[in-house]
Amino acid sequence: MKAIVMAGGQGSRLRPLTVSRPKPLIPIVNKPVIAHIVAWLKRHGVTHVIVTLQHQAELFQRYLGNGELLGVTLDYVLEDVPLGTAGGARNVWDSGLLEADEPVLIVSGDALTDIDISVMAAFHRQHQAAVTVALHQVYNPLEYGVVNTDVDGRIRQFLEKPGWADVISDLVNTGIYLVQGHVLAEIPPQQFYDFSHDLFPRLLAQSGAVYGVTLPGYWTDVGAPPAYLSANVDMLLNNVHHEPWGRHIGGDIWVGEDVEIAPDARLYGPIYLGNEVQIKGGVVIQGPAVIRDGTVVDNRAFISHSVIWRGCYVGEGAQIQGAIIAKQCVFKARVSVNAGAVVGDKCIVREDAVIHENVKLWPGKDVEAGAVVRESIVWGTQGRKVLFGRFGVTGTVNVDLTPEFAAKLGVVFGASLPKNSIVTINRDMHPSARMIKRAIISGLPAAGVQVLDLRSQPLPVARFFTRISDAMAGVHVRISPHDRRVVDIKLMNAEGLDLGREQERLVERLFFREDFRRAQLDDIGHIEYAQNVGDHYGRAFLAAVDAEVIQKAALTVVIDYAHGAAVDVLEPLLAQLDVNVVALNTRSDPQHLSVLEDVWQHGIEQLGKIVRVVGANLGVRLDVSGEKAFFVDEMGQHVPDDLAAAAMTELLWQQKPGATIALPVDRSQIFEELAASHGGRVLRTKVDLHALMSVAAQEDVDVALDGSGYFIFPAFQPVPDGMYTLIRLLQCLATQQTTFSAVVNSLHPFARLHRVVDCPWESKGSVMRRMNEQASAYQSDTVDGVKFYLQPHQWVLIRPDPDRAILHICAETPTMEATEHLMRAQTIMLDAVIQEVSSSDRP
Repeated sequence: MKAIVMAGGQGSRLRPLTVSRPKPLIPIVNKPVIAHIVAWLKRHGVTHVIVTLQHQAELFQRYLGNGELLGVTLDYVLEDVPLGTAGGARNVWDSGLLEADEPVLIVSGDALTDIDISVMAAFHRQHQAAVTVALHQVYNPLEYGVVNTDVDGRIRQFLEKPGWADVISDLVNTGIYLVQGHVLAEIPPQQFYDFSHDLFPRLLAQSGAVYGVTLPGYWTDVGAPPAYLSANVDMLLNNVHHEPWGRHIGGDIWVGEDVEIAPDARLYGPIYLGNEVQIKGGVVIQGPAVIRDGTVVDNRAFISHSVIWRGCYVGEGAQIQGAIIAKQCVFKARVSVNAGAVVGDKCIVREDAVIHENVKLWPGKDVEAGAVVRESIVWGTQGRKVLFGRFGVTGTVNVDLTPEFAAKLGVVFGASLPKNSIVTINRDMHPSARMIKRAIISGLPAAGVQVLDLRSQPLPVARFFTRISDAMAGVHVRISPHDRRVVDIKLMNAEGLDLGREQERLVERLFFREDFRRAQLDDIGHIEYAQNVGDHYGRAFLAAVDAEVIQKAALTVVIDYAHGAAVDVLEPLLAQLDVNVVALNTRSDPQHLSVLEDVWQHGIEQLGKIVRVVGANLGVRLDVSGEKAFFVDEMGQHVPDDLAAAAMTELLWQQKPGATIALPVDRSQIFEELAASHGGRVLRTKVDLHALMSVAAQEDVDVALDGSGYFIFPAFQPVPDGMYTLIRLLQCLATQQTTFSAVVNSLHPFARLHRVVDCPWESKGSVMRRMNEQASAYQSDTVDGVKFYLQPHQWVLIRPDPDRAILHICAETPTMEATEHLMRAQTIMLDAVIQEVSSSDRP
């Protein structure tokens, strides 16, 4: 069997360590990653290795040669342009080095592993697989491709780098594949093609024999600095099989040739000291630690849990803790380098300087004596593990979301777009939102982006203007409706939709990599104010409704504007439609933009009382952003959100039989029942607003809704709009000459419940895999989480929360009593699985 090692990537997530070397050539303890890979292959009898190269190819050839010194035969296949993982393998096929009837082992060049290839090969032969994927169990699958398999190992689904809301298993794709040669021949030649994104989905769609096998042993992807440090630690702790490093001198300390250790130095293993390392008097080294060839550690220095590459100098009294230091760096006396710091090649840190946690120094930086470096040089701090949550980029004002953070986010978002792109930006009326917005505005032009300031607009108006203008993207800044201490920053694409996961990941990569575009002097963007924003929206709004029907109905509506900006936009439109309005909370008040649940509920009750008193046809409360609508019928009764959604679809189907609606997978089956009675169609989406907007924008959908106050009418715009939702409801009621309460009362009752269960982050993947396995006995789907149908009108959905250490359970039966019983049983069962997973030994 031959092996292909994919070594053409640039290793951008490992910068600054990979600025001057490709990722497979960074060292793990005593030698580069790729050397460990070759040694692992050789141990399992694979002696012909083909390395695919593109980035800095000459460095590989210089280090590896023809493979003779490593005991294998090495061939190189170069790519003129990046071809992706599968495209690179096809390029090897075209070189004539492979046979059609033999399997070839394909390995990522940044993997450290000791899994048993022979077990994988036996599984591959037994199942007569076209492709076998090596799977591994991990705590946090977000940075990997999650794989869902049947009990026999046949792969049902690949989910590449999911968010927590998408995690349905803790088994991930290791990037190690056994592939029959004829499969490689079917890959399109000389074009970018990926195994996970392109080839595997195609094979699954064709019912190809694609299998996954979970193999015992060690595996990790050293793609980011924390993972790289952990890989070194794991090897020092003998968690991964390795060849001897050199001479063992006791105390779990290994040394190379000509190492000097002062008698009074104190070393606590595990430690690896490379050739010609010098450890001076009074030095303390607390393992796990790696100090590579030619490094000098001077008197009374302290090093712990760190990796220091060759040719470095650590001065007297210096302290390096939990850091990664690249080659030929100099740390003068009494320097302090703290946990998570990464220092690139040939940096000089002078006397008494302090490098704070998670700071990155790009190669060749010179830090002055006594400097306190709290931000990466040159591009700022690294403060988060993830950037996006359910509501965009969120955080506590002046704690998580500072002006400096917002300015950097502006530069990063601008850098993710082409130069000279136009970005719209607007905010609510709170001073915190104004501050953060202005900070973002300061960053966008620095990336060569033009800024179009919409001032303060309802979010549906901002989305609409972004879509109809020449803008490539948009930004909205608001105080969270749930917590006035928190600011939400929503980033939008050119269609006014929230960014998709791939776009979010691009922004996150740029943000954390801290290597983004800076415009030159003449390319710095301009900032302008947009003109007639509300007028553009208003004209399209009126053109999208049947004004005559609404005017003839002479309707009266009570509207609670919740102190938001929607009043300035909606009031003139309602006047033109001859709708009588009793307006509440119209005064802009930053102190009321975020309200507690009990205050909100009191407002709904007050709204109902006023509707009854004035004899209105309807009452509605708009959220502060103008996106959501919450209804009170003409009797003054609050209509729960899911019931309002069902009533809206019933009205729509009465008016347009056969219409298509879209809604999340966690909502009631009543929508399918209504669709069946009207010849309609229901599309189910993830429990995610972006997913709902995407379906509304791309499919032939008449209305999309989520059952929590969001309604989308794509004929007007494919985003939530509470103002337009109100008018469409009034139009439906006027057209059919009915009342909202009559429509609600005509619906069959349904009993749906929702609960949350605490689940540790590290257990989520394992728990979801268990649930997925149990659901295989029923009709089930994995649109979002795991949903299984116990009977035609009884179902349970379990899905992980993207931002919190919880799992969501939804259940529905025909009666509330039965639903409560089912929910109790499922909660007990899920708690038991979580306890079992949490208390078991971790992989």
